[in-house]
Amino acid sequence: MIKAIIIDDEKTSRDTLSGLLRRYCKNVEIIAEADGYFSGIEVLKKYKPDVIFLDIQMPDGSGLKLLEDIENITFEVIFATAFDQFAIKAIKYSALDYLLKPINPEDLINSIEKLEKKLQKGLDNTSMKFLLSTIKNPNYSTQKKIALSTSEGIHIIDIDNIIRCQSDDYYTRFFLKDGKVIMVSKTLKENEELLSDYNFIRPHKSHLINLKYVKSYMRVDGGCIIMTDGSNIPVSRRKREQILDIINHL
Repeated sequence: MIKAIIIDDEKTSRDTLSGLLRRYCKNVEIIAEADGYFSGIEVLKKYKPDVIFLDIQMPDGSGLKLLEDIENITFEVIFATAFDQFAIKAIKYSALDYLLKPINPEDLINSIEKLEKKLQKGLDNTSMKFLLSTIKNPNYSTQKKIALSTSEGIHIIDIDNIIRCQSDDYYTRFFLKDGKVIMVSKTLKENEELLSDYNFIRPHKSHLINLKYVKSYMRVDGGCIIMTDGSNIPVSRRKREQILDIINHL
């Protein structure tokens, strides 16, 4: 059984989540609950969970501050929160998991499936350390690093060093400036959402490119983009005008 603690100041939210876990995730046992920062610190001293479901905004202290103040994090974290644009963005860039309230049962099931895989591999605090160091930066909303989760572990990458991304079914291959290729278990659409603010465009359903590394545009075969790593990226017909306009203004 996966031992879990719920830390949330709203009793309704705690009850809803515990009910969903009992109904849909019978391999999860709730061993304790807490209603805020201080009570959360206390239950974490007393119990040893495999995972905590943590709210971000609580009246007596944020969930992120709680994590900062724990000396040794020996558990996984799934954030369960109402929409918080900057916190969620930081969580996404850190390759950590979160659930938006009201919690969708399917999202919860997916989170627990991902959690099981993480627990099988053993605890890796790289993503958590990256998140906590990121939010300490007053300009963290514009930070330019991303955590990529692979079967081998977590890679912290400078976004500027990503030349392009390519879809591989439910995975994405990241092609880096130094020639490395990193495979992550996220769809290209998910990665497009993360990188669209950093000069990345999607000229084709299977490709996402960093405009910084565009070398030229060729009109052959309906149009393709030549990248500085020598790759030829096709341009879909419906996006041709838009892509040409962007490239002409580089």
